[in-house]
Amino acid sequence: MYFETISSKYDNFVVNIRDYFSQKENTLLFDRRNVIKIINYESNSYVVKSFKVPHIINKIAYSFFRESKARKSYVNSVRIEKYVPKAIGYIEFKEFGLLSNSYFISEEFKYDFTIREPLIESDFSDKENIFKAFAKFTLALHNDGIFHKDYSPGNILIKKNGDNYEFKIVDVNRMVFKELSYDERLDNFSKLWAKDEDLVVMIQEYAKLAQIESDAAVAKALKFSQALKDRKNLKKRLKGREVVD
Repeated sequence: MYFETISSKYDNFVVNIRDYFSQKENTLLFDRRNVIKIINYESNSYVVKSFKVPHIINKIAYSFFRESKARKSYVNSVRIEKYVPKAIGYIEFKEFGLLSNSYFISEEFKYDFTIREPLIESDFSDKENIFKAFAKFTLALHNDGIFHKDYSPGNILIKKNGDNYEFKIVDVNRMVFKELSYDERLDNFSKLWAKDEDLVVMIQEYAKLAQIESDAAVAKALKFSQALKDRKNLKKRLKGREVVD
């Protein structure tokens, strides 16, 4: 077993996370490859992500050559703390010297919706201002050298504070830290799977704030977005699944 926390006051919680995670009163948020739950502990609520036990090749890789997803989530969250729910810690359990269960724990960010809702609901309130605020948030990420490789709608949380919007990103184990190129900045929006008209609003605002030429930025962002949709839909067709525009 190996763990890290931001403060020793969380050590007991993190070390015993498997017991806390199994309690029936927890709120289940997600249950597919990984499992995510909200756990109440000492009058506070925390989001705990249990990562799927890796197959044998990845067990070896994560045990000796690469950081686990739980550790990456923690280290990245500490590094970009103003953009994410507050990290609490992570823990890794091993069996026969190889990684088995691993968990990442953060404070619960009580958000109102994700970026998915205004992207899919045509009558969502204040869509344009949300998209403009999101463009500003994304520019701040990019200017700080943060490239979220899974910048998808469900990973962008939004809380409404009066007339303003507060954004947090989650699922941050897949990130790159570097100076982003022009193309990388615009391509980062493609993971949103946004309608063209919504993407135009975002990119026009991004271009204005970044002081880059708007029409060229919009054209390139739309090209990247369509290319990703084409690739994903081709894979779905090959698997006999319904495609999405």
